[in-house]
Order: sequence, then C-alpha cells, then structure tokens
Amino acid sequence: MIRLENDTLFFSFPDIHPQAQLAIDFQRTLRIPDDDKSYPLPPGLGDFPLRHIDDFPSKIPGSWGEHGGVMLPMYQSEALWLNFTGGFIEERATDYPFAIRVATGKVDAVTGKRWRDGLAKTRQNYMVSTEQPWLDGYCVEKGFIRQFVAMPLGAGYTAEEQVTGKAEHGGLQISVHPMKRSAFERHFSRRPQAARRDGGYEVCDAMAAPSEMGLAPGGRMRQEIYEDPFQPDDWNQDTSSKCFVHIANSLVWREITGERPPTVPATAKEYADAGLPWFQYYSDTEALEGSKTLGGMKSVAHMGKEKGDVPLPGNDPVVPDHIAYIRAGMAEGQVREGGF
Repeated sequence: MIRLENDTLFFSFPDIHPQAQLAIDFQRTLRIPDDDKSYPLPPGLGDFPLRHIDDFPSKIPGSWGEHGGVMLPMYQSEALWLNFTGGFIEERATDYPFAIRVATGKVDAVTGKRWRDGLAKTRQNYMVSTEQPWLDGYCVEKGFIRQFVAMPLGAGYTAEEQVTGKAEHGGLQISVHPMKRSAFERHFSRRPQAARRDGGYEVCDAMAAPSEMGLAPGGRMRQEIYEDPFQPDDWNQDTSSKCFVHIANSLVWREITGERPPTVPATAKEYADAGLPWFQYYSDTEALEGSKTLGGMKSVAHMGKEKGDVPLPGNDPVVPDHIAYIRAGMAEGQVREGGF
C-alpha cells in the first residue's frame, strides 16, 4: 500500500513485517553547475509539495489519469534528489531493507535500460535502502552521477528522449520491493536497543508554459550507487508497489491546484558565496559501475550549446570550500581516516 502524508510517499508491506515501511520524499536542491567539473552533494532545501492527481481530474493532462500516482511542481532547469528512509526496528538496530527502482520517463536511472517490471538478477537495476540513503541523478560512471534537472518534455533534453527517441511518459517511476522476512531475520540478528541513526542531509505566462516535464542529465556529482550486499533471492519479487510521480511545470501548478508554487531556489553560486555547507557521503560499500547508455547522454548545457539555446540560467562555476562529511557503514566509535 502507498500513502501520501505531509508531502512524503509511504510504502508499507504489513503482510511481510509490521515495520516494513519505506518513506520517500523529494527534496528541492541547488542545481550544480553543468560544466563537466565534479561537485560534492548539494543540500536539501525542503520537500517538494506532492498532491494526488485524482484530486484534479479535469485539470491534469489526460495521459496522467491512466497512470495514477501523484504530482509535484518544478521550474524549468530546477533540480531534485530523492531521500529514502526505512522503518527502524530497534530490536535489530536497523531499518527494514528494500530494493528500490527509479526511472525517469521509463528509463532506468541505474542501468539506462527501458523499464521492465521486476528486479534484475544479472545487471543490478535497483538500489538497497539500507545502503543508499538518497539518489541525486543518473548513474553515469562508477562514483559519479549526473544530476536530475527538470526540462520540458518534447524539447529533446530529457533522458527519455535521448535514450528512446520519444517523449511519451515524463515524470518519475518508482517501484519498491521489500526483503523477505525470513531473509531479514537471517541477516539481522536481535541486538541490544540502539539509538536511531541520523539520515539524509540537514535537512512567464503560465498557460503558455509546457505543463508536462521530464528529467534530464545535469551537472556531474560525486555519488556512488552501491552494490547489493545481499542475495537476489532475499528480495520478494512477488510483492511490490509502484508509483508514477508526474512533474508539472511550476508556472501551471497554480492553474491545476490553485496553490502557489514554491519560490525559485538559490543558485549554486549564491549558496557557495554565502559559505554554506556541501556534503560528502562516506561508506565502505562497493559502488556499481556506471551505465554506458546513461554515460553517453548529453548534459543539458552541452545540448543547449548545440541548439544555440541557453537552458540553464545561473550556470556559473563554483568552488565549494565548506564540505560536511557524513559517515556510514562504520563500527560504533570507529574514526574515519582522512587525507593530510
């Protein structure tokens, strides 16, 4: 079952385990410069608002009704990241694990392949929630992603159009599979009560604007997509929940919902000039190799240059000089070693 509460999607599988629950929220963030330099993780700037599309049947594009799901507003060239938080089980000192698939325009954000239901047993096409606390973009190379950036569907920039040659779906597609309870209890033994860990970061004329948006590859960022440390058969292939997250242009959000869209976020240069922190996530888990298909996509800035267009206002390079390190996968009391 999927619930929408306080701008967060909650996936729950009570038949598997009472605390088999996963929360996914969509964070507004800085769009990092699209200049082929590599940047650390930008901050979360608060949740995007999420709304049921079924609450606005006469005002949404007709194709949205077929898919169901929810919608959020994004300005053209705005960026987002996805935050994953599992239900914490104190007696085993861990979140309940899930295999999470994310696609944009039905193009898998990990493999670059067209969407097919299910978890692949050869080339991993999913992330593990206990290893992957967030996702900021497309897995283009081992240790690097290209940031999710909103662009109008049909303009040629989106990952969907670059990979499939078509502009049919847009939005994001999310599928969640819980770990089998028997596998969970085998991998995570009962332990003395432990404190909950911290997760995530600290946390024109409207009717002339295109209403449907897709996601395109933006700036290059240092982020690993981690290998699954479990066995393929540990995941429940027969039980899953899927949600289509539609993206409405912020300029038409008010026409659909009657609500004001969020304000335009600060640029990366404005943020860096203010001396605010960026982030680096540290884990010993092995990272996946990048997708050749996704790595071959053109970034928004690159394609805009070819088109003679300027799709990314405020694309000035920055030098992040205040980086906060977030550690994971380390024993209690272990000190993270660093360079001198």
